[in-house]
Amino acid sequence: MKLRQFALIAGLLVAAVVSGSPPNVPAPGPQRTVPAGEVLDLDGLPDVEFGDTEDELARRGVLGTDVGGCGRTLTGHSTTSPVFIDDRLVLLWLDDSTRTTEGIGVGSPVQQVRTRYPELTPLHAPQGTYRLDGLLARDGELAYLFLHDGRTVRKIIAGYADWARRLFAEGDGPC
Repeated sequence: MKLRQFALIAGLLVAAVVSGSPPNVPAPGPQRTVPAGEVLDLDGLPDVEFGDTEDELARRGVLGTDVGGCGRTLTGHSTTSPVFIDDRLVLLWLDDSTRTTEGIGVGSPVQQVRTRYPELTPLHAPQGTYRLDGLLARDGELAYLFLHDGRTVRKIIAGYADWARRLFAEGDGPC
C-alpha cells in the first residue's frame, strides 16, 4: 500500500467523522441524474462494485478523473464517497438519499435497523468524542455500518466489513 495514499485517505476519513458527513462537492464532468432513494446492496451500486479497481471505474466513466474536495467522486453519485485501498474500492460513504435493500437510510430509526438486521454488532464511540456509535450488519466479508445518535441513523457506510470496522475504530472518514 502506498503510504502517502493511505495517509491522505486516513486524514480525509478523520475530517469527515469530525464534521459528521462528507461535504457536497459536485463531481467534475458530466453527471447523470440519480433518482431519489437509490438502493445499494452489498455488491455495490448498479455500476460500481466493491473490489473494482480505480482504473476499471475510470475506464468505464464511473470514476471522476479530477481529485477535488474529498478526493475522487463517482459520476452521478457526487455525494457518495468511494474509499480505495491498494487501488481497490473497499468502502462507500453513502449519499443521504441512498437506502439499503431493506429500506434503511439516513433518518431511519435505530429500532428499525435492529428489526431489519437482527444480527448486529454494536460499536461504541469513545466517550468524550463527537463521534457517533455504530451498528455493523455483516454478511460474510461485506457489511453495512450504520452510524447513529442513539435514535436515528446519521450516516451509512457500506463495503468490506474489516475495513468498515477499522474505519470505525480509528475514527476515520472519507474527507
